[in-house]
Order: sequence, then structure tokens, then C-alpha cells
Amino acid sequence: MKTILLAGGAGYIGSHTAVELISSGYDVVIADNYSNSCPEAVKRIEEITGKSVKAYEVDIKDKAKLETVFKENKLDAVIHFAGLKAVGESVAKPVLYYRNNIDTTLTLLECMQEYGVKNIIFSSSATVYGEENPVPYTEQMQRGTCTNPYGWTKVMMEQILEDAAKADKELSVVLLRYFNPIGAHESGKIGEDPQGIPNNLMPYVAQVAVGRREKLTIFGNDYDTPDGTCRRDYIHVVDLAKGHVKAIDYVLSHDGVEIFNLGTGTPYSVTEIVDTFEKVNDMKINHVYGDRRPGDLPESYANADKALNVLGWKTEKTLADMCRDTWNWQKNNPNGYNK
Repeated sequence: MKTILLAGGAGYIGSHTAVELISSGYDVVIADNYSNSCPEAVKRIEEITGKSVKAYEVDIKDKAKLETVFKENKLDAVIHFAGLKAVGESVAKPVLYYRNNIDTTLTLLECMQEYGVKNIIFSSSATVYGEENPVPYTEQMQRGTCTNPYGWTKVMMEQILEDAAKADKELSVVLLRYFNPIGAHESGKIGEDPQGIPNNLMPYVAQVAVGRREKLTIFGNDYDTPDGTCRRDYIHVVDLAKGHVKAIDYVLSHDGVEIFNLGTGTPYSVTEIVDTFEKVNDMKINHVYGDRRPGDLPESYANADKALNVLGWKTEKTLADMCRDTWNWQKNNPNGYNK
């Protein structure tokens, strides 16, 4: 049985990926400092899967502590979820983001090299396509110009991993470029639990629905889109997690670097998200329109043909599923993991 280290594995995407990997017959080890997550998520993973999960409270930048994880486990691959991810915060605290996100990557690679682990999957982002590339985005496009330090850390980490693979012909790297993950596990036991004010649309909608926030502000309704609001490629987090299982199967049998978009290929507007959430959950979301936010693109969505053709992966869940599962998580966990 193969053992996979999930760096940052107690977070939103990491926890769902842990469930899918365990369900597919892999052993997982989680290393997380819980800065963007919670130990309760590990307990919930165990409840869903019926399996015990080895978890370490470790800052991935702390090489001495991370080495303990590598020493105590025979690892076959690493999935790198660890990192700070709030765009606005990255603009206000760029040094923090560059230090944290890049250091985690370098420390992981150093430990992998020292302990002979030759396979890594990196959770990258569609933000690396920047503003210059036309939609839909394909993996063959050049990385673009990012509008914030968070995006630049993703660009830099992709480059670091590509250079490492050039230097070590045995190293296998898969870069997964996520689009906009939303939703939650159908059990309602794990889901997105942002710290403080949510930076993303769906958790904000859910917190308005549960009464934690007064109203949703939709930033801009005068874009060149069908209803004037921004359109994004929203993907159910469980579909995204299953993409990691396919990527693990791939990374264990190939060398070099491959890039895959993980998205649905279908953009939905902010208004469509709110309308669908209201319809499937039979409620009203108090919302108003505000000014555009700097740096927001009118549209962003994937061409995910490569993931289908090479990995045999495609999304299965609908926008209605995403909205229904989000509310199921939020209503059962009104304060997130802090009951």
C-alpha cells in the first residue's frame, strides 16, 4: 500500500483529498500547523473513512520537525497543499507570503531529496495564467502576469518545481491548477471553514445564510458578461479531490513535469451562484451590489480536456450539488469546526 504525505492536509482541499485517497486504498500522513485549519478536521476524516490517520502538528517550513515525518514514515509521494492563500492579505503582507509559501516548497523538496522521495503534486492555481491569456485557459499557455503576491508565489513555486525536476531526472512533478473549489463532503462533516471574514464567494454566501453575516456584497455588476457580474469556473471540492487521486496514480508512474487544469470548463456568474443557492436550499440571501474590486477579471475558466485525456478525470457534480452540499455543511456546522 502506497503512503502519501499531505502537507497542509487538514485544510479544506487537503481534508477532502485525504478522504478520497483513503477510499481508494492509499495510506495518508497529514502534516499541518493548523494556521488555516483545525485538528477537528482530522477526526472528521477518520469518522468518514473509518480509518485512523497519522497526523503531525508541524510547520512545513520547520525542517527539523518535518524531517521527523520523513524519518518515521516510508513515503511514496507528497501532495503540497501548505500555504497562505488570501489574496487581499498577500497584498498587505507580501513578505509574509513570500517567506511562508516559498519556504514550505523548498523545505519539502530538501526533505524529499534527503529521504529519496521522488514524487510530488503541487496545488497550484488558475491565477498563474494572469491577465494576458484568453479564456478558456489551456496548460500550453505561458504563465502570465499576476496581480498580487499570492499569485506570484504560485508562479514562483511552479518554476522551482520545474527546475528541480530538470536537475533530477527521477523526480516526478504534477502541477494541478485549480479553478474555484466550492461545496463540501456530502456527509456534512468536512467543509470550508475560513478563518475570519471569508475571502471567497461561497463561504460568504453560506455565512449569510446561517446568520453569521448580515449581507453579501457583489463586487461589480457592470462587467462585459451576460448579467454584468464576474464569471468563474466553480468546481465541487470532491471532484477536485478525486482529481488528486488520478494525479497520484499518474505521478507514481511517470517522470518529469506535467500540468493539468482541474475545472469544469463552464463558467458561472456571481448572480447565478446566488440564485442557485437560493433555489436549491429554498431561502433568500440578502445581497447588494458594490464597486468592482481591483484585479478582478470578468471571466476565468478552464479547458480541462488534458485531464480527461491523460488522467481519465472529469467532474461529475453540478452547480446545484455544490450549493446543496455547501449549505448541508454550514447548517450542521454553523461556526465551522468550532461547535
